Amino acid sequence: MSDNNFERFVGQPHSLLKKDPTFIHILLVVTLLFYGCDPTKGTKQVEEIAKLPGKEDEEYIMISPLLTHPMYVNHDQAAFTKWGQKMGVKTTILGTPDWDIPAQIAIIEQETASKPTGLLINGTDPAIAIAIDRAVDAGIPTVVYDSDIPSSKRHSFLGTDWLEMGQIQGEKMVELLGGKGKIACLGILGLNNQESGFQGVQEVISEYPVMEFIGKFDDKANVETSVRITSDLISAHPDLSGICTFTPMSGLGAAIAIKEAGKAGSIKLTSVNYEPELLSLLQEGVIQLLVCQKRELFTWYGAEFLYNMAHGLNMITNNERYVGISNIPYLVNTGTFVVTQDNIGFFFNEK
Repeated sequence: MSDNNFERFVGQPHSLLKKDPTFIHILLVVTLLFYGCDPTKGTKQVEEIAKLPGKEDEEYIMISPLLTHPMYVNHDQAAFTKWGQKMGVKTTILGTPDWDIPAQIAIIEQETASKPTGLLINGTDPAIAIAIDRAVDAGIPTVVYDSDIPSSKRHSFLGTDWLEMGQIQGEKMVELLGGKGKIACLGILGLNNQESGFQGVQEVISEYPVMEFIGKFDDKANVETSVRITSDLISAHPDLSGICTFTPMSGLGAAIAIKEAGKAGSIKLTSVNYEPELLSLLQEGVIQLLVCQKRELFTWYGAEFLYNMAHGLNMITNNERYVGISNIPYLVNTGTFVVTQDNIGFFFNEK
């Protein structure tokens, strides 16, 4: 720094500084202390944080089927509501009482027109892709959870590797049956995650020549339908060895039918998630394995991703929307865990 610039910087007569060099240090220390102790500095920062866009004016909407089913209420919806309370934003939960895809599409389109801050959508069926695309095209942050809709323009998907969930069930069947026997699958045909699960089972048992896959059957996540299908399978295949199911309702219905046929324990049964009824059936020995999702995780972080998009957090460039870059992960696998007789005690009244 030149003498003239230095003189302008400290605002003192140049001659005084030359006569007393220690004056420089004293002046700089006093200046720094005065600036650092400015009581308005911290206040301004707090005010700026409090004035982040949104909060009381923001609305994040979850759209799901089977709106009153305990699995969705106790896991997905509870986590979404808790997240909204923590963030101080409005959360709204909408959906259908049944597995009604046209009605879900209508809800997505209706809410897209209202321009919410973000949409968190359960990926029920490939047919909802068009409605998701309209939401994205309208500039609404849109995240899909549980089952992916890869053909859509959704910004992110969070969920479980269902191929792995099927493989885990298939491997358990191999273990339980000694690598031989007839196996069937129950779930929702055509749903991306369910089809991956069916595939996982088939991949595993295809390596065992004396294991036979007799088919995948659509119960549409309905307990009564699952009971009927399982009863028909037992009648048609008296030597049926095992059933792998891919919704809690499928598992419950299959268990009821197996018990009614007096086949508990002899027909092996695996299912997904750890709902209270399924835990009781596992403890009873009707079900041998539960492969579980971390539903609270993909719901919580799905909402968090919407918030990050709405607030422009973790942006790579200030022009992300113009160059097609997203500031959230495109795909997140939240993982699985299993419940068996060995660890079932930890899952009763865990909350």
